[in-house]
Amino acid sequence: MAPTSGADGIDVRPITEAEFADWLRAVNTGFLRVPAVSEEEIEGRRARFVPGRYLGAFDGGRCVATFRSFDQRLTAVGGVIVPAHAVSGVTVTATHRRRGLLSRMMARDLAAAKDRGDVVATLIAAEYPIYGRYGFGPAAWTAEWTVDVPRAGLDARWAGPADGGRIDLVDGEEVRKLGPDLHERLCRVQPGAVDRDESWWKWDTGAVRVDPSWTLPFFAVYRSASGEVEGMAAYDVDDNWGEAKQPLNTATVRWLIGVTPAAERALWQYLCSIDWVVRVRSGRRAPDDLLPLFLPDPRAAGITSLADWLWVRILDVERALEARTYEGEGTLVLEVAGVDGLTGGRYRLEASAAGASCTPTTRSAELALGLGDLGALWLGDESAVRLAAAGRVREERAGAARKADALLRTSRRPWCPDLF
Repeated sequence: MAPTSGADGIDVRPITEAEFADWLRAVNTGFLRVPAVSEEEIEGRRARFVPGRYLGAFDGGRCVATFRSFDQRLTAVGGVIVPAHAVSGVTVTATHRRRGLLSRMMARDLAAAKDRGDVVATLIAAEYPIYGRYGFGPAAWTAEWTVDVPRAGLDARWAGPADGGRIDLVDGEEVRKLGPDLHERLCRVQPGAVDRDESWWKWDTGAVRVDPSWTLPFFAVYRSASGEVEGMAAYDVDDNWGEAKQPLNTATVRWLIGVTPAAERALWQYLCSIDWVVRVRSGRRAPDDLLPLFLPDPRAAGITSLADWLWVRILDVERALEARTYEGEGTLVLEVAGVDGLTGGRYRLEASAAGASCTPTTRSAELALGLGDLGALWLGDESAVRLAAAGRVREERAGAARKADALLRTSRRPWCPDLF
């Protein structure tokens, strides 16, 4: 697409590779970080530069707003992986707020995603009120627990998994070998999970440094009794001996993934058994994570934060609703209000355990909702009955919200482990 110039003379256009460093400095400025960027960071991030996917707003040659998108794979309910359009690096410099710069970048970007055939767009929202007006809705939440280890009731003599498996500490090179396959296995079963590219693994293990404050974590791997890798965690431990020279250390999980409950249990038990550690902070988990249930006293795990996390914007209603699976059976006619002319209309969803079809229809709508609320419902986390009670969706036929929940909600909540 050609550059677009507003009435104020500010151009919105893709940046060139020569402008990449200036764009990164504008990102830091927008996020209130030090408005500088090192050569090491520039080179580390340059590997992800894709022409046309980095947008900037330029006022007199200065980059005053930023926007980045990239190809992503997102797991829908049932394990089908759909092509997604991930949005990141969104900033507007404080001197140029309220001039419609984000709206111009978003409209340009989502139109390109629609043309490419992406099913959904995704983002992690720094601020809640911004993205609903562009058709995004909070589709998966995140929680963090803090475990009071002495109170948890675990066996202080724990010396390893009782199932014949084992925990090994490994280095970053080993994580780069074992991690991608393990994560792909997680993505095949975890709604809300997104893919991790080669750069992610390099950045997260220190092979490439893009953040000067980054430090090397510990890496633990769980292998089953047969020797198969089924879980992995990255964590830090602080150095706190208190006033009485007693160890009061906290282990903080950066990420932990397991493809079996046995792997998750073993990794949490390991973290809670480390000498001198009296608290374990879980990092980002699903709100219904199994962690508390792995403890003899689940009250020892208290939720210390709970927030919206993955936001979803439906780009293709038919493909999105046909991609996921359904535990119930039935039909539902939805009136979806679009926000930008790209998506919206009336659709008939016919779903069963065998599959689903979603087609445009002229039949009378049963449930009317906005695009953002459809995004919130799509991964099975939100309740249409709850949204109706809040006045967010409207029943055109009595009982439609309850019918929607019977079709769309899932027995376990979706979870996105990653920040992007």
